[in-house]
Amino acid sequence: MDIDLAVLVAVAVVWLAAGLVADGLPQLDSPRALRRRTTWLLALTGTGLGTLAALGLTALVAADPTVADRAPLALLLPAVPATAVALLTVRRLRRLRAGAGAFAAAPDAPLPPALRAGAAHPMIALPLQVAGLVTLPALVAATSLVPVAALTGFALTVGLAAVSIIGVRHALRHNRLSESSITVRPSARGTSARAASVLHV
Repeated sequence: MDIDLAVLVAVAVVWLAAGLVADGLPQLDSPRALRRRTTWLLALTGTGLGTLAALGLTALVAADPTVADRAPLALLLPAVPATAVALLTVRRLRRLRAGAGAFAAAPDAPLPPALRAGAAHPMIALPLQVAGLVTLPALVAATSLVPVAALTGFALTVGLAAVSIIGVRHALRHNRLSESSITVRPSARGTSARAASVLHV
């Protein structure tokens, strides 16, 4: 196995793992757990972006044919959601981590509705999960097991359907949790408002 193909396999594993971690953020039960999980997720996201950028850089400077030369789809497909991750998801993850840090005095308190709704925002999990999904056909294309021309149409069709389903799921979950965060108990209003101000964009 070529070294760049091995790196692409690692990229796929990292993005898929990040998507799974992001999907479970709203199910956490304490600010401490949310802060720890967002730290892991930021590390996975940085690794995924870094390795994907390394593949692109290798394609530019390497004299021998690389994955990007044999199958440009291998980099073009993941590049779109990776850009969304870099521009949108990373910023939201940092805000979410800061919001969880506002509960440093009570790290094991129940996760406030405002933080739970912020953790369920579609722009956190959706780009990561899409990046994970599109690395799979990119990986198949890079191995040359299936002709790129035959794979492109199929990948786009399945990809658009999967993105639509995942996006609707995240939007519905976020709306439901956002509605529940509107009503805050008076005793928790001050701290929750502080966390909500951190998450506000």
